[in-house]
Amino acid sequence: QVHLVESGGDSVQAGGSLRLTCVISGDSYVNNCMGWFRQTPGKEREGVAVILSGGGSPVYADSVKGRFTISQDNAKNTLSLEMDSLLPEDTAMYYCAVEGVNIPFRYTDYRCHTSTTPYKYWGQGTQVTVSS
Repeated sequence: QVHLVESGGDSVQAGGSLRLTCVISGDSYVNNCMGWFRQTPGKEREGVAVILSGGGSPVYADSVKGRFTISQDNAKNTLSLEMDSLLPEDTAMYYCAVEGVNIPFRYTDYRCHTSTTPYKYWGQGTQVTVSS
């Protein structure tokens, strides 16, 4: 079992910045993909930024490239999302997730999926609201 707790969501004006943090506890898995997803009412959950645990190239949704940065701190078991130049369309509930399976080997340039399907464990979410 993996337990994920997100924090950092808030209400900000367009152009502002926020930093979301996800604390990961419980079982650990090697070579796992982890990332941030978001969802608005009536829409499917979408991948925002994902990364391979222990390093690797992050993958970003086109809508956030150049504005969002995903990072991980293995010593603190945290996953963060730095969000700059926020837009009203970034308003959503943001979730962190991990695959939750042991993968014996992955190349460091492995591209994690931004679809929700591979991710087994999810946090409860943190709300981000951006006003114009």
